[in-house]
Amino acid sequence: MFLDPKLPKDPKYELCQYEGIKLDFRGPKRNLSGEFVAFLGSTETFGKYVETPFPDRLQKLIGTVCVNLGCRNISVDGLLNEPGVTDIASRAKLTVLQVPCATGINNKYYHVHPRRNDRFLNAKEPLTALFPKVDFTEFNFTRHMLSELKNKSESKFARITEELTKRWIVRMKRLLGRIDSPVLLLWFSGRCPEEEFEHPEIRFQPSLVRRDMIDELQQHASAFFEFDTASGMRANNVDHALIDKVFARLSKRVFLDVPGQSAHDRAAKELAPVIVKLLQDKAKGPRKGGPLHT
Repeated sequence: MFLDPKLPKDPKYELCQYEGIKLDFRGPKRNLSGEFVAFLGSTETFGKYVETPFPDRLQKLIGTVCVNLGCRNISVDGLLNEPGVTDIASRAKLTVLQVPCATGINNKYYHVHPRRNDRFLNAKEPLTALFPKVDFTEFNFTRHMLSELKNKSESKFARITEELTKRWIVRMKRLLGRIDSPVLLLWFSGRCPEEEFEHPEIRFQPSLVRRDMIDELQQHASAFFEFDTASGMRANNVDHALIDKVFARLSKRVFLDVPGQSAHDRAAKELAPVIVKLLQDKAKGPRKGGPLHT
């Protein structure tokens, strides 16, 4: 386990930045002058509480430089706000894009932080009108806010979900359109796309994303790979009594809800032949427009 439960602090991640980009990525910093595979994603791709994220494992397995552009708590808006990220992805032989959640995007109901997309900034008038008795100044995080609203009214929450999913599809198509390399969409989650998609909590990541939303993207990506992290979740393999002594409630929840090292190791092994085949097939046809496949 990367984070020894006896230690009360986050591990000291090796962070790096690439020229012209404000975001902090998981190091080590890679040389972009040669051929490489780019990995875009959120907390899971970054490898929070993990010693060796799956992009690092993959570099050894496939023999090609793997650039980890995973950024903690980012969603599609944060990636769109940093053109340098898609510039790097466009120079890659292949881009692996972890399917992001739909909660961390600006919409007609609320604003999120431009880089930390999990941060709730403020409610817009349609949301305060929908929930007039809710004090939105009490919320700092989008998932917390949405969970509370869902508990208050399932029907009103469904209206917010409809808005979020529509915006997510539009922005994902925009993001994919900016990447001038073959894109493999990666489902990195403990749930399948048909199940429990209506929950905003991190353990249901990518929150509020369904199979039909992935299908909407089939003309904009080269392939789709579905990886089940369920057996590699820390909640199944830790001493909960010991963790209770180390973490505050919120930090404990995050620690338990993100995939552990075993999930990353298994993901690398399963992804390796898929990525190798896509690299080999790159010159055989168009990079986009075909059916998504696993």
